[in-house]
Amino acid sequence: MRYSYLGRSGLKVSKLCLGTMNFGVDTEEKDAFRIMDAALDAGINFFDTANIYGWGENAGRTEEIIGRWFAQGGGRREKVVLATKFYGDMSDPLDGPNSEAGLSGYKLRRHLEGSLRRLQTDHIELYQMHHVDRNVSWDELWEGFRVAIGQGKIGYVGSSNFAGRDLVKAQYEAKNQRMLGLVSEQHKYSLLCRLPELEVLPAAEEHGIGVIAWSPLDGGLLSGHALKPVAGSKRANNPERVEKHRSQLEAFEGLCKELGESEANVALTWTLVQPAMTAPIIGPRTLEQLEGALRVVDIALSDETLRRLDEIFPGPGGHAPNAYAW
Repeated sequence: MRYSYLGRSGLKVSKLCLGTMNFGVDTEEKDAFRIMDAALDAGINFFDTANIYGWGENAGRTEEIIGRWFAQGGGRREKVVLATKFYGDMSDPLDGPNSEAGLSGYKLRRHLEGSLRRLQTDHIELYQMHHVDRNVSWDELWEGFRVAIGQGKIGYVGSSNFAGRDLVKAQYEAKNQRMLGLVSEQHKYSLLCRLPELEVLPAAEEHGIGVIAWSPLDGGLLSGHALKPVAGSKRANNPERVEKHRSQLEAFEGLCKELGESEANVALTWTLVQPAMTAPIIGPRTLEQLEGALRVVDIALSDETLRRLDEIFPGPGGHAPNAYAW
């Protein structure tokens, strides 16, 4: 496994991040335990989750599974750089009108305590805002984060689904508060979703924010299963999505055959070529899927391969404003 610093922090994380969104939904607890053990054995120390995973009335279930895995001991908690997120509606009747999705100092405190309880830990290395909320001031948020950091409950602050302007605003306000600010931005990014190259990636790189790519296989469309459907691959088997991108997927399949690598591994490796990228999130449903992804950190894509990938999956043309102006 390879490692890098998370943004401008001194925290080192693996170049693959284990996503846990399937745990308790498509992956049973015993299988989730096996996946997490195998990930640690392979050197993956970066685990990502969210308080809302499990979804609906089962929100929080994924964190509970991770908590029970930690409780087994054996250094599991100590070896993991743990990241979780808050923003969504956790449907706690005690919250009343404050149960609605969003950010606030109130929700930061309440949701942090809930995550710590479910995860059976006293601290979280990376606490992330799952979405931007422009109705809440950065004075309120940074003060809430300052308190949580001072209490030792969180180590670093991250964001997810922020626009470039939101990243810049967050860092500007953090500097005014004499705080480190954001160290990471978790963002949707893949060969089929290159819009972040316009502003999000350059903003993150300029402001010392490490990018964590979610859905790097675009919901399974780049997994290799889209043109050859397999049982259980729900999104990859979506006929409308497959037909929309069929010509690209066929060209991609041909290129990967030439390289002797799977489509999934080429797509994941491509994200790591981007300078702002810390790690793509891999979200295995099975142990076999995890094992298949481990090779990614050893694959090197030549300049010619990168050029051909650009031809198959054109990006926005560069950074803003040069991509759309002179």
